[in-house]
Amino acid sequence: MGRQTTGQKLRSKARTINALLVRELMVRFGHGNIGFMWLVGEPLILTIGVMGMWTLLYGEQKHGVKIMPVVLTGYSTLTLFRHIISRYVNCFRDNAGLLFHRSVRPVDTLIARGLLETVGVLIAFFVAYIPMRLLGYFDPIYDYSLLLSAWFLFCFGISGFGMIVACICQMSETAERFVQPMLYLAIPATGSFFMVAWLPESAQKIVLLSPLVHCNEMFRAGYFGPSVATSWNGWYVVTWALVNNAIAWTLVKRTQRHIEIS
Repeated sequence: MGRQTTGQKLRSKARTINALLVRELMVRFGHGNIGFMWLVGEPLILTIGVMGMWTLLYGEQKHGVKIMPVVLTGYSTLTLFRHIISRYVNCFRDNAGLLFHRSVRPVDTLIARGLLETVGVLIAFFVAYIPMRLLGYFDPIYDYSLLLSAWFLFCFGISGFGMIVACICQMSETAERFVQPMLYLAIPATGSFFMVAWLPESAQKIVLLSPLVHCNEMFRAGYFGPSVATSWNGWYVVTWALVNNAIAWTLVKRTQRHIEIS
């Protein structure tokens, strides 16, 4: 057989990742038709619960901004952040047996899990948004292109960070113990439950050091538009995401030599 063309390689890789996506769904949610619904249902239930709780605590508005859309946008990105990293931690160990197949590489298993979470949480966002919009509780989304760009940039950056965490945990089981505490301690650095404009100027400079805050502000800029003040730098987010993934892919290449195929 001759060497595969670039197009053939890409199609082969797409089939591999698609098969891994289906397998991941089956393993996590079973073979029933309701399985995929839980991919959306789990983050949806939590998001609605948090929106209800914040509305009871703070009322309909905070600093002149409707509280429910702030919670929906913030908690959706926080859910994606926590889910991707949590699902990446044991990814190499969980899928070691699949590496017998020549077409499957360790990074493919990470990509499949990342795509699953990205699409699942995004669908949950819209499933929560659409009924509230129809009932008049939410205003229409101002700029879908900006909102979705922020979402996928956030996913790309977090996926790179998750790969780094997965590689570290693969090399050291002790490191795995610190992942969940780290996720909780990182919540203030995500900007999920506040907007930069609500903070004093001195605090704004500090929180804007976090790329995650820029992602949230960009996402909210796409949702609210110019009617609500947001602070973000798209190039800062792009640079962060590219650096994360450059480090991550280098680490994955080194780490895969130490994966024990069971």
